[in-house]
Amino acid sequence: MSNVTVVGHPLVQHKLTLMRRKETPSSEFRLLLREIALLLAYEVTRDLPLTVRPIETPLAEMDAPALAGKKLCIVSILRAGNGILEGILDLIPSARVGHIGLYRNPETLEAVEYYFKVPHDIADRPVIVVDPMLATGHSATAAISRLKDRGAANIRYVCLLAAPEGVAALGEAHPDVPIFTAAIDSHLNDHGYIVPGLGDAGDRIYGTK
Repeated sequence: MSNVTVVGHPLVQHKLTLMRRKETPSSEFRLLLREIALLLAYEVTRDLPLTVRPIETPLAEMDAPALAGKKLCIVSILRAGNGILEGILDLIPSARVGHIGLYRNPETLEAVEYYFKVPHDIADRPVIVVDPMLATGHSATAAISRLKDRGAANIRYVCLLAAPEGVAALGEAHPDVPIFTAAIDSHLNDHGYIVPGLGDAGDRIYGTK
């Protein structure tokens, strides 16, 4: 799992524990996910390239560091990915945003695409793909394949929780894509849910179950 970074920051782990509790209401779950997403964003953007530009402070002129190149693009795997998207946008409000709509076939657990909209110049931008759960890895693999078809090359994947099966599947399909997560749990159950996990992230974000 050399391509995986588990963010063990105490605040990330504490907030994740609160999210796992079955009695945590949707309103609190959404807020915690947004907060964790911001903290994860610090890690996934740690090596973004910098340049220098001249500015003038109240006291002097100086060459100051600034992000280089085109603004990055955050691609949310609908619908649950929007919970992480909002937290990263709190940190990087100028980022461009794309959406990929995928649902999991309940029989095969394979990803089925129903929506795709990303910036036309995504090939020129660093891309962060976001989805709370990396379970079977089918959705993540399908989403990243579509982005590569559009020319994206600098891609990173951010999730809240991962299963070993999903990490292995994504790593095999896209070994060039680093994975950032708050935890790698034990395993998947027969229905493709992460155990111990936190249930269905989309349902818990939006209160639909």
